[in-house]
Amino acid sequence: MAMRIPKKPKTHASRDDKEFERLYRTIPAGGVRGKSKLTVALEGKPPLKSRIKKWSKRLLLVLLAIVLLAGLWVGGKFLINEVKIFGWRGLVDSLKTTKLRGEDGGRVNILLAGNSADDPGHGGAELTDSIMLVSLNVKDKTGFILSIPRDLYVDIPGYGYAKINEAYQDGKRDNFSESGYAAGGMGLLEKTVSEHFGVGIQYCALVNYTALEQSVSAVDGIDVDIQSSDPRGLYDPSPDLKTRLPLVKLPNGVVHLDGRAALNLARARGDSWRSYGYINSDFTRTENQRKILLALKDKAGSMSTLSNPVKLGQLLDAMGNNVQTDLKASEVRRLYDLSKQIPSNKVQSVSLNSADGKNLLESTYYHSQSVLVPAAGLDDFSQIKAFLDSLLAVSTNSASSPSGGATKPGQ
Repeated sequence: MAMRIPKKPKTHASRDDKEFERLYRTIPAGGVRGKSKLTVALEGKPPLKSRIKKWSKRLLLVLLAIVLLAGLWVGGKFLINEVKIFGWRGLVDSLKTTKLRGEDGGRVNILLAGNSADDPGHGGAELTDSIMLVSLNVKDKTGFILSIPRDLYVDIPGYGYAKINEAYQDGKRDNFSESGYAAGGMGLLEKTVSEHFGVGIQYCALVNYTALEQSVSAVDGIDVDIQSSDPRGLYDPSPDLKTRLPLVKLPNGVVHLDGRAALNLARARGDSWRSYGYINSDFTRTENQRKILLALKDKAGSMSTLSNPVKLGQLLDAMGNNVQTDLKASEVRRLYDLSKQIPSNKVQSVSLNSADGKNLLESTYYHSQSVLVPAAGLDDFSQIKAFLDSLLAVSTNSASSPSGGATKPGQ
């Protein structure tokens, strides 16, 4: 009995096998000039290594083109927004780096203010409800952020007694102009803070609320650690006029905030009925603002942002459309370099209602309005100045004064 030889199992031909077969069938039976059909078929297809090298070059060219286009796009965004903030002079200044005022003395002080002038339906939009003094110790690579309460009752130079958040509005309305200070509203606010707090201020910047929302959105949100005295966290039922949802409802612990949530947290004071977690009302709000600022600093400087041209472009737009400052473009570059050297855990968050465990302010009434004044008495900023002097003191190697070193010309 004849033995059956098992058939060879069918296999699916690969793409290369089919191509080889096609080439093989197109060659005459006698071969080409003495070469066998097999030799000619093998010679008709480039080696695999050669094909890989060829496609690798093409892929590299495509990647280089993408990188080039992304670079041009980000560069265009940078130039456009630089002109918006610094004017055409900024294009020249951006090509160099300029040492900051106060840097030689060891400390640079920047006054930040925020308002809602970008919100046309908001009453008192020109009032600077957020005021912070950012101080960088460039010698020791440390810093602090001090919140100045908007309800602080002070003598605004040339305008009389009012809440400090009115200074910007007055200066803008009357085109404030004085040597040594920024022009307009920020100049008058700067002079008010400088004279009452006894601190030299080198630069100032005005930021509207849109900048905060768009900046946080550009970096895909930020993480903030909520540490409320209430076990439920923070809750302010005041409605967000855009979403109609409560402004804030957050648990204790680290939470991730998108742009809108970060803006609402910066705004909320928890003074509405049924609020909880806002034991210190506006002081809790300013504490949250400082947390947001530091979280945004970390996220904006992270590799996930710096390596993403879309995020960078959106971040530049947020700044270009919503920030006014007396910093030059070359000084901004220097400030960015210095800030990268100062880790956020070396930046102290400071409030006048808890200065080394002591409240330097007290609530009272003037002209039927609730205000804050120094605990030592109206116009007596001696305790506040002493506290600031302890914060502003730089290392023993520095020759600067406690007031923060050199100020603007004329100060």
